[in-house]
Amino acid sequence: MSESKYEKHYSDEGFWAKLKKSAKEAGSKVVYSGLLLYYAVQSPKTPLKAKVQIYGALGYLILPVDLVPDFLPAIGYVDDLGALGLALGAVAMSIDQEVKLKAKDKLKDLFGEEALKSQDVIDVDSEIVDK
Repeated sequence: MSESKYEKHYSDEGFWAKLKKSAKEAGSKVVYSGLLLYYAVQSPKTPLKAKVQIYGALGYLILPVDLVPDFLPAIGYVDDLGALGLALGAVAMSIDQEVKLKAKDKLKDLFGEEALKSQDVIDVDSEIVDK
């Protein structure tokens, strides 16, 4: 999947609208991954090449039509998680503690304190190299 193909679909408004509408259905793993990428792209420390990859993954997330329709129970966000995971792996060095803290704060706002201790968050964090 070419991330640059989806970059044009990204907007801050679209990202937040998607989270507001679909956070519970998408689950904490998809949302946390998206938040990490969102805050990484906002950071002046993130290189331009990494930002292009991030915009592609976030563009795919908010795209209304994708490989697996988001409305399908249990599997609707598998493709989105794949795109986010590929981007996270590619830009992991741009995700510092400040980015993680912002993402976790917002995740807590959306899902509550318990989400921070979930296996989903632990799994995503384990795939990111600390700076």
